[in-house]
Amino acid sequence: MVGLLNLGSLVLGLIAWILPVVSLMKYNHRNWATLSVMSLSACAISLCFQIFYNYHLVKIEDWSALMDTTRAVAFAAAVLLIVTILLNGITLIVYREKK
Repeated sequence: MVGLLNLGSLVLGLIAWILPVVSLMKYNHRNWATLSVMSLSACAISLCFQIFYNYHLVKIEDWSALMDTTRAVAFAAAVLLIVTILLNGITLIVYREKK
């Protein structure tokens, strides 16, 4: 059951990137703000799932797994957050200039 946290985090991370791209591809989309909020929410929940998974590793005292994965998780979390913010920022700029 806990392994689903990683899968859920991956799926929500992909959703966080796909939603702004869909919004940009449909240039006349009226609900771009809603899609941006959904994208940022998916990113936040994805990062939260990773925090819960790390908490699980601490709770079961699997220190070797925690030490092996912490660097990769931190890097992936930073990439997810930066790319999500950039994509939503580009969406904001495109739709602001349109008005």
